[in-house]
Amino acid sequence: MIVFELTNATVLRGAHPAFENLNWSFREGEAWAVVGPTGSGKTTLAETLLGKHLVRGGELKWPLFERLRAAGRAADYPSQAVAHVSFKEDSRLFSYAGRYYQQRFEFADSASDDPLTLDTFLKTGTSATEAARAEVCERFGLSALLHQWFMTLSNGQTRRARLARALLAQPELLVLDDPFIGLDAAARADLSALLGDMVRCGARVVLICREDAVPAWATNVLRLGPAAPLSSTLPPPVIQLRNVTVRHAGHTILDSVSWEVRAGERWAVLGPNGSGKSTLLSLLCGDHPQAYSNDVRLFGRRRGSGETIWDVKRNVGLLSPELHLYFNEPLSAERAAATGFFDGLADQPTTPEQSARVRDLFAVLGADHLLGRAFRQLSTGEQRLVLFVRALVKRPPLLILDEPFQGMDTALVAQCREWLARELTPEQTLLFVTHDPAELPVGVSRTLRLDKGRVV
Repeated sequence: MIVFELTNATVLRGAHPAFENLNWSFREGEAWAVVGPTGSGKTTLAETLLGKHLVRGGELKWPLFERLRAAGRAADYPSQAVAHVSFKEDSRLFSYAGRYYQQRFEFADSASDDPLTLDTFLKTGTSATEAARAEVCERFGLSALLHQWFMTLSNGQTRRARLARALLAQPELLVLDDPFIGLDAAARADLSALLGDMVRCGARVVLICREDAVPAWATNVLRLGPAAPLSSTLPPPVIQLRNVTVRHAGHTILDSVSWEVRAGERWAVLGPNGSGKSTLLSLLCGDHPQAYSNDVRLFGRRRGSGETIWDVKRNVGLLSPELHLYFNEPLSAERAAATGFFDGLADQPTTPEQSARVRDLFAVLGADHLLGRAFRQLSTGEQRLVLFVRALVKRPPLLILDEPFQGMDTALVAQCREWLARELTPEQTLLFVTHDPAELPVGVSRTLRLDKGRVV
């Protein structure tokens, strides 16, 4: 029996066709993986199943809902029957609009700013029993976080929370858009096993993922088109942390962390979700207020010695999942990338040389086709590529890339890795955060590993 069927469908995204003459049929008992290069329309296809894009020519049919209505079961398509979990938070329980990035580190200052806890997030809008919630929270490693504010969860914790909430809604069809990105290796394996168990028990799942991440339980696959000079002296230190401890509401996030990074070094920063990586980076980028009560030194200056947050950011190029979530400015792709010269999110005039630098990076990374397009209309992977360019434009002395390749396909990841290995100067320092060591660029030779806020 057919669940849904696209027949000779032309799907419009805005005024332009995303697909033409698309044929796809999902049958009971199947589990589909959707793969394709960055910008091939994977997320657009998922949104089409939720009725977010116009099907002009051809048709989209849902025999599943006809059967449900005939059996007297409510099928309020698509809001209740289809659950879509993507990179962005779209439950309407929480919005990043109107908030600023540093606020997630200041939540202890005012309990009225964001009263939404993880427990409330999981309960609201679902009819799952307490036992069901407890079982899902235990499986996703969320039990100890239920009373934590949703805004303060790490990227990986947030993704697990949203997946858990989708499962608790018991949807007729679960559409997962790259659910493995942002999760460490153990969490990815556990999530894949959980989804496999669900499929074997009859769950209908559409999984959007990389070609090399298609799990064994997927029954069908839909493929969419398209050395440093020697020196007799050590380079100067860029980062110095001495017994840094960060606590919030009685919880220790970082516990006596000491770390030194010298100019030109290439570091991998590793650790499971919730290990303190995001908090560590926030100290370095000038975003975390507790930097002033700790011995944190950047480029030889201790935080709190008179520099402004903009003095700190001037020497840093940053790309992170959290920055991506807060980037909501109505800009074109190239203007979004150009904000990297000024370390903010708003557009500012650029010099001819700065504009040329942006265009050159787009060209060498194969992103010319994004020029002139609205950043908000790009796919997650395309947006991440634009923000990758943003981090590079000013040739920062310190480049911090926190899970930079989320949403990108394998070929684009390889291209960006090659650029980093080839183009970073010997004086530039790189911190690269990832859960997948295969993403590390050539030349990364040092590792900082965190676990439960401590260096291990």
